[in-house]
Amino acid sequence: MAEIGTSEVATKGDDVILSVNNLWVSFGTGRKKFDAVKGVSFDIHQKETFGLVGESGSGKTTIGRAIIRVNTTAAGEVIFKNRRINGRISRALDKDVIHGIQMIFQDPMASLNERAKVNYIVGEGLQNVEKSLSRKQREERVEQALRDVGLLPEFSSRFPHEFSGGQRQRIGLARALIMNPSVIIADEPISALDVSIRAQVLNLLAKLQRTRNLTLLFISHDLSVMRFICDRIAVIHKGIIVEMAETETLFKHALHPYTKSLLSAVPLPNPVKEKKKVLLSYDPSCHDYSTDLPKWTEIEGGHFVYGNEKELEGYRAALK
Repeated sequence: MAEIGTSEVATKGDDVILSVNNLWVSFGTGRKKFDAVKGVSFDIHQKETFGLVGESGSGKTTIGRAIIRVNTTAAGEVIFKNRRINGRISRALDKDVIHGIQMIFQDPMASLNERAKVNYIVGEGLQNVEKSLSRKQREERVEQALRDVGLLPEFSSRFPHEFSGGQRQRIGLARALIMNPSVIIADEPISALDVSIRAQVLNLLAKLQRTRNLTLLFISHDLSVMRFICDRIAVIHKGIIVEMAETETLFKHALHPYTKSLLSAVPLPNPVKEKKKVLLSYDPSCHDYSTDLPKWTEIEGGHFVYGNEKELEGYRAALK
């Protein structure tokens, strides 16, 4: 398997908390085998919000699920706090991963047990990995987790269907926070919510990140949202990361045609400019990799792009 991207994807340093190195994730076997993620590599630094953006089916959610060990990896490594956590690991390390990495899922209704009350949903993780806690201690931790996400402790005796979409997503966030994680993977956390409450959830995530020193892997298809919350963004297309840079650099100097097509779809607040805007359509056939093979290259400081030598020359010229 060829490696797409290297450890150079981000500047190595002592503050790297999570590394994904040459990760492959496949489904099926034989002729039905499908590679959903193809040699992806990136590093996430402590207290950083790292964005992973791409259209539906690009493999971004699969990467998040592979990190938390829901999806099995076919090759490559996932390194958390200098320890490999994919593949076969010890029970003690598995508990550390559960404590250290939590995930907020896209659909706040489907991810909550409809037959369970909120106090069980939020505190279930504690029952599995902190069995020494008494019932009263668990209830106190659940109540504090609910307060942290802006919900009343009295809500713990209710069922998920009694809450709005935004409140259910806060319950999902409380379920993650109660484990005191270092990293939270937010998989499209606001896509199923009304526009009016999306900002509330984003502001809550940003606030919790500051107060708890959290590291976020934010997965979305919406670049306008990612511009608000992310420090760096990686753009993924059909299982391959094609461009990565700091957020404002990506918006101002996007190079890969797929990134440009995604940016062209971002709505503009000015109705006159929005009407005149030209939508760009990405055609993969624009790349000729038959002889000149693509590689992952740093075009400028911290700005990486995937392309062959001819394309890279054009990208360098565009930055001058």
